[in-house]
Amino acid sequence: MDFIELTVEAPRELADILVAELGEVGFDTFEDNDAGFCAYTTEGAFDPDGVAEIMSRYEGLGELSHSHRVITRQNWNAEWEKNFQPLVIAERVSVRAPFHPEPAGVDYDIVIMPRMSFGTGHHETTALMIENQLDIDHRGLRVLDMGCGTGILAIMAEMLGARQVLAVDVEPWTVENAADNAAENQCRTIECRLGGVEVLAGEAPFDLILANINRNVLLEDMHAYAALLPTGKPILFSGFYEEDLDKIKNEATRNGLVYQRHRTLRSWVSALFVKA
Repeated sequence: MDFIELTVEAPRELADILVAELGEVGFDTFEDNDAGFCAYTTEGAFDPDGVAEIMSRYEGLGELSHSHRVITRQNWNAEWEKNFQPLVIAERVSVRAPFHPEPAGVDYDIVIMPRMSFGTGHHETTALMIENQLDIDHRGLRVLDMGCGTGILAIMAEMLGARQVLAVDVEPWTVENAADNAAENQCRTIECRLGGVEVLAGEAPFDLILANINRNVLLEDMHAYAALLPTGKPILFSGFYEEDLDKIKNEATRNGLVYQRHRTLRSWVSALFVKA
C-alpha cells in the first residue's frame, strides 16, 4: 500500500485547527514546515471529499491552499534516504542512517533506516519522547511502545537498560521496519507485533508505557494503556499539540493517571503521567 502526502499552506493559527480536523478523516502523521504542514495517511484511508469539505469550511480565514500526491513505497524509501540527515538529541543521543559515519561524543548511537515508517527523531514528538526517556531509569523495566513506527523509542528503551520491550504498530511494513532496525542496533529484548490495543489482551503489566501516536488514538485507547500500568509506574504520551494537553490530562485523570510534567517543542508536546 502506498501513502498519500497532503501538503497544506496555511497560517500557523489555522494550521493547528486543520491538523485537528484532518485527524478526524484518517490522517495520523503531521510534519510542520515554514508554509504550513504535510499530513500523511495510507492510500486506502484517503478521503478526498472529506479533505475538500474541511478546506472549504476555512476558506476566507487566511491564505489557504492544499494539494496531495501519492508516494509509492519505492519513492518513499528513496526520498527518505535522500533527505535523512543525522542529528543529535539532548546532546546525548545520535540518530543516523547506516550510511552515515558513526559520531563521537554521544552516549547512545541509534541507527535507523526509516523506509515507509515514521519516527527518525527529526519530528518534534520523537525528539521530545527521547528527551523524556533519558530522565527515566529504564534498568530492568518491561516496556510497551505503542505506535512504534521505526522502533526508535523501543531501541532507546533497550539501550537505557530495559529487560523486555514490546513494540506495536498497526501497519505491517512498520512492524517489519521496526524489527529490522532493532536488529541493526543489535537489540535482543524487542518484540515487534502487528496490531492495535487488541493485541495487548492477556499481556502482563508493563513498568513503562510509551505512546507517541496522535490525540485521537490516545484518547480512544488510554483506558487500555492505564489497565496495563501498575500503581506508581510512568507513561509517556506524545503526538499532539500543546492546545490538546488539557484534553489528554482530563482523559488521563478519568483513567487514574496523574500528570507530572511535559516538554514542548514548536507547539508539540510530550507529557509524563504516573498511575495513581
